[in-house]
Amino acid sequence: MHIPPYDNKNRAIVDSDDARVPLTYFNIVKLKKGEAFEYQVPGYETCIVPATGTVDVEVEGLSFPALGGRGVDVWDGDPQGAYIPVGATATMACTSDTAEVFIAGAKYDKVLAPFDVREHDLVQYGSDDTKTHRKIKHILGQKHHDKVGRLLVSELYTVGAGGWSGFPSHKHDTDRLPDETRHDETYNFRFRPDYGSGLQMLQREDNEVGDAYHIVNGSTVLIDKGYHPCCALPGYEMYYFTILGGLSQRSLVQYFQPTHAAQLETIPGIKDMIAKFK
Repeated sequence: MHIPPYDNKNRAIVDSDDARVPLTYFNIVKLKKGEAFEYQVPGYETCIVPATGTVDVEVEGLSFPALGGRGVDVWDGDPQGAYIPVGATATMACTSDTAEVFIAGAKYDKVLAPFDVREHDLVQYGSDDTKTHRKIKHILGQKHHDKVGRLLVSELYTVGAGGWSGFPSHKHDTDRLPDETRHDETYNFRFRPDYGSGLQMLQREDNEVGDAYHIVNGSTVLIDKGYHPCCALPGYEMYYFTILGGLSQRSLVQYFQPTHAAQLETIPGIKDMIAKFK
């Protein structure tokens, strides 16, 4: 499903127990200097990631000052984050002129310790020739596997202008190990320049006609079931903030569409990318 950009007034875009993607949670909070925002999401672990600007975060008596630091957009610097335990009350206070902050969440039933993330893991794969060149900045990635319950948070960037992402087409809507895990997924897209746009495909069954959504700067897409590649128009760079919430485990096991699975052998570095979603 596609949710066009709108003024959510700091209220959840994907709330807890959403009928479409109940394993994920997503909010965008916009603040001006000196303003603060407090939240609590019972039954969900969350991660605070400033898209732009800087915030001071407090949770469970701990302080994570000067989180973020990016300038005009998500291309202007690297991501930072703060892990917020299940049901904890967290407060963010804006210390820059303005801040736009993503809150990502996943359903979980245990309370872990809060921590901040100042460095990300980078994976780059694909090629210009295959129109799949991109990089992934893991905020809550493989190295946090023992500190997080079911939540995976990443930022994905196309490298160069235009091209495909999420290809070969894959899905992760059914728990059937070792071949696949159930992970609900939520995206928020950005384009550079911001009037750019792209396409999100969602094919429910192999070789059957699916759906396609016109995505623009600020679009949110909910991936509940099916194969889901996306692309940016030629001449534009694309970014998407990615939230994955697992049903029974944190590690993601993707099932690649049989029709296109042979393409795994044509895209440089893609198998390393797959291994990093742990």
